[in-house]
Amino acid sequence: MDALVTTDWLERELGASDLRIVDATKFMADSDRDARAEYEAGHVPGAVFMDLGELTDPNSSLDNMAPPPEKFASRMQSLGLGDGSRIVLYDDSPLNSAARAWWLLKLFGAHDVALLDGGLAKWKSEGRPLEMGKQTLRHRHFTVWRDAKAVRTKDQMLANVDSGAEQVADARPAARFTGEERDPRPGMAPGHIPASRSLPHKQLLNDDGTWKQGDALKAAFVDAGIDLDRPLITTCGSGMTASVLAFGAHLLGKDDVAVYDGSWNEWGADPATPKATGSAA
Repeated sequence: MDALVTTDWLERELGASDLRIVDATKFMADSDRDARAEYEAGHVPGAVFMDLGELTDPNSSLDNMAPPPEKFASRMQSLGLGDGSRIVLYDDSPLNSAARAWWLLKLFGAHDVALLDGGLAKWKSEGRPLEMGKQTLRHRHFTVWRDAKAVRTKDQMLANVDSGAEQVADARPAARFTGEERDPRPGMAPGHIPASRSLPHKQLLNDDGTWKQGDALKAAFVDAGIDLDRPLITTCGSGMTASVLAFGAHLLGKDDVAVYDGSWNEWGADPATPKATGSAA
């Protein structure tokens, strides 16, 4: 299964015994939309709902940090996602939150994971079938392990500011990166991690919500000043849209990419971390 699948492909595969479809829609906390309610009102047939808002670390003071492996495995098993499953993720969110679900699954050892190109919006626009209510699937065993190489901590990011060993791409809107627009969360400093590059996550997508591919996708990274031959760390506000950049790099065959999970939620709130404002150098 390719990392990006089409609506045509998914409709043909509906009902396959090893296929698991997941609605991974998540909205910002201040949104008036309810992801679970929208899922129950209409989803791709057979899809289960992954609650990314709950799939976090209860022991962290930071929002949206990746959960402990045991918690992740338990949640996946209850969703019927397990060893041998082909997992297709989609969302209907401006955050393109299915990419976060993809990153979490890859972080914790899932192998065959894809995103639905264009998400639920494309599926609906083409008049494809929808199902209402909830899905209940039998538990499946999920063998969990954690790929430490896929995550960066604040201490590692501080060391990288000094060494410059890894590039840093910031998926937040450009005005948030430059500091012209303040973060909506209280107590956050403006700006970005020194020497990072601005690559707003929507620049990896076409106007219709499908993913750019090939040369167009590569150009989005190169135009932002990213050298695709060097290691890359992605960051954003809270680790959500950073995962979009990680998935885009994966589509280009680049897997030496890590996500700074604390992102600006952690960095911007710490008076001791260095910050830069204005455009990237």
